[in-house]
Amino acid sequence: MSSYKVAVPSNNPGGMEAGRSEHFGHSDLFTLLEIEDNRVVGVSTQGNVAHEPGGCMIPVKALAKAGVKKVIVSGMGQRPLTMCAEIGMGVFFAEKGKYSSVADVVMAFTAGDLPEINADQACTGGGLCHH
Repeated sequence: MSSYKVAVPSNNPGGMEAGRSEHFGHSDLFTLLEIEDNRVVGVSTQGNVAHEPGGCMIPVKALAKAGVKKVIVSGMGQRPLTMCAEIGMGVFFAEKGKYSSVADVVMAFTAGDLPEINADQACTGGGLCHH
């Protein structure tokens, strides 16, 4: 059996019952989920790292170092989305407002209901993001 880690941008304090954050780069932290056979077999959290505007690559690098293979977001900038693609980290889209907690997001993900995000869904900055 193979397992992998999934990260969900989350509000404090993180975990399954936490609210999901709507902004990848500025989330309070990430809830990390160990998935095996479409079941959650472990839950932990990882703090987000502070960064300046345009610095969303820092969280991508930190998640990759933690062994994360997939991220579930309601939005992400073009630069971190491109970096995720380059390092083989899958990015899945969970619509803003439809999934309010980490548990809601994970249930939809393990059921196969969340699509991979498309490049045209990336945030372009300037406060005009869809998330």
